[in-house]
Amino acid sequence: MGAGVETCPKQMTFGPCGGVRDDGSCEMRPHPCPFATGALPVPWPGPGPGPGSSPPASVLLDALATGRAVLTDLSLPPYDEHAVGDMVRLLAGSCDAFLVGEHQDRPDWPPTVMTRLVTDAGGVLWTTLACRDRNRVVLEQELAGLRLAGVDGVLCVTGDGRAPGVRDGVTQVFDLEGTELAALAAASGHAVAVPESPEAFPRELRPGRLVEKQRAGAHVAVLNHVSAPEQVASYVARARGLGLTIPVVAAVAVFTDERSARVLQRFPGLHVDDAVVERVLSAPDVRAAGIDAAVEEARALLAIEGVEGVNLSGRGSSFDEFHGAQVKVEIGQRIKEDR
Repeated sequence: MGAGVETCPKQMTFGPCGGVRDDGSCEMRPHPCPFATGALPVPWPGPGPGPGSSPPASVLLDALATGRAVLTDLSLPPYDEHAVGDMVRLLAGSCDAFLVGEHQDRPDWPPTVMTRLVTDAGGVLWTTLACRDRNRVVLEQELAGLRLAGVDGVLCVTGDGRAPGVRDGVTQVFDLEGTELAALAAASGHAVAVPESPEAFPRELRPGRLVEKQRAGAHVAVLNHVSAPEQVASYVARARGLGLTIPVVAAVAVFTDERSARVLQRFPGLHVDDAVVERVLSAPDVRAAGIDAAVEEARALLAIEGVEGVNLSGRGSSFDEFHGAQVKVEIGQRIKEDR
């Protein structure tokens, strides 16, 4: 085992993960990230997709080919199957596909169940599959089940560490990490997305790390929030210079009140434009200002060469999930009107 596996709490080989704090420390413990001082990203040893190989059929990948795809986070109340259908129908027409996360601090439906609930309601789903709570056997089972359930694609992540006091005594597995899972998912016939955090420490390794994920089999990159579109432009240009060819989906910060804004500011590795946040929160109509700011950010991101889509990311509203979804509907519709 390499030094990273021996000292990383997530047992990663292809780190650093997206949760490195700005001071270089690990999100799971107050120690330096073992990958943060490397000069180059850890190379993917293979195998990867063969020469000339093409990605599987996917609604989202087809939309990305137009250069203006909209992916929307599907934020849901826990274990409410009726809410899934209601939410999908509410958001219908405002996006090309939905992205569902897996949370360390709240319950979620299993990915295969969520896929069936979304597709039965007429939605197109990309589901997050995290290594935190599953060993390799269960990850293989999920991938097989997701194909049967009709998922459009899989976002392969190592998974954020569980916060202190959340499910004490429950083991965090990390048999695999996100890059390895991406290779496994691609070999299983899935359309594969991988995350990356352009402004997470150490920033100089992030473009090359995404290229290594592409070599492992990724078909699309989904970026975390950054402080300004210029940061995305610089990141994507550097990655393309290193050989990145897959499309990039950039995150749009969706918030319309203080609580939904502050949530986006507290996660390690994520950055938002604090000046925009304060401008929105001080506006006479905060909801309208938040929607306008998201549309403005989306347009700026979609103008960047190599960015083929945006991800409407965030709760949108602190009232409830349906208020937040309505905010995303208005943003998504305005973006799609630009097509």
